[in-house]
Amino acid sequence: MSDSLVIIPTYNEKENIADIVRAVLTLPKDFHLLIVDDNSPDGTGSIVKSIMEEFPGRLFMEERKGKLGLGTAYIHGFRWALKRAYEYIFEMDADFSHNPEDLVKLHEACDKGQNDLAIGSRYVTGVNVVNWPMSRVILSYYASHYVRFITGLPIRDTTAGFKCYRRKVLETIELDKVRFMGYAFQIEMKFLTWKYGFKIAEVPIIFTDRTRGESKLSGNIVREAVFGVMQIKIGSLFRSYRQEEETTDLVETDSLHGSNA
Repeated sequence: MSDSLVIIPTYNEKENIADIVRAVLTLPKDFHLLIVDDNSPDGTGSIVKSIMEEFPGRLFMEERKGKLGLGTAYIHGFRWALKRAYEYIFEMDADFSHNPEDLVKLHEACDKGQNDLAIGSRYVTGVNVVNWPMSRVILSYYASHYVRFITGLPIRDTTAGFKCYRRKVLETIELDKVRFMGYAFQIEMKFLTWKYGFKIAEVPIIFTDRTRGESKLSGNIVREAVFGVMQIKIGSLFRSYRQEEETTDLVETDSLHGSNA
C-alpha cells in the first residue's frame, strides 16, 4: 500500500490524460493516482478506464455528473483519500504544467522535511514560468502580492495548485466550510493551513504552460479570486482556529511556523 495519493481533476483532457497517468505511475516512488472526472464530453473518463488494467490497485477514478468546479473535485478527492490509509495527498494538474518528477520533491519536503504542506512554488526563487505571455505572468505574480497584502499569508506563490498535504491538515480543516470552489479555492486552503498553525514549505518548481488542450482560466475565475480574498480575510476575523492534539492545542497564530517563504 502506497502512503501517497495524487489527485488530478479532469474536464476535457483527452490529449493529456493517458500520458500524465503513465508519467506519474512510472516514477521511482510508488504513487497512487485518483482521477476525478466531471463527465468530460471528450471521453477523458473512457481513456482512463482503458488503461486501468496497466496499473492494478494504483489507478482509480471517480466520475461525477457534470462540471462542478475545481474545488469540489479536490474536496471529493480529499474525502476519498481520508477514507483510506494515505498519509500524503497531492494536488496536480492534468496538462503537464506541473512536472510529475517534482512530486518526489514535494513528498520529501513533507516526509523528510517534516512539513505539513509543501507547495510547488513558481515564485519562491524568482519567476519560474515557461510559455506564458508576459501579461499573464504579471497578473499571476502580482495576484500573489495582492493576496499577501490583504491576508498576511507569508507565501510567495499563494495561487499555486501543485501541493502535498499531510493527512492531518485535511483532517483538521473543516472541508464542509471551505467557501470557494474556483480559483480562490487554492488561496483559501493555504490560508486555512496557515491559520491552523501547520508547518509550510515552498519548493521551487518550473511551471510550463500547457501545449495540448484548452486552458480553463476565465474572467469569472479571476474575479472570484480578487473579491474572494477580501471575504476570506474578513471571515477569519470572526472565527477561531484550534488544532486539537494529544499534548497541546495550537491556537490562532499570525506566524508561519517553519516556512521558507
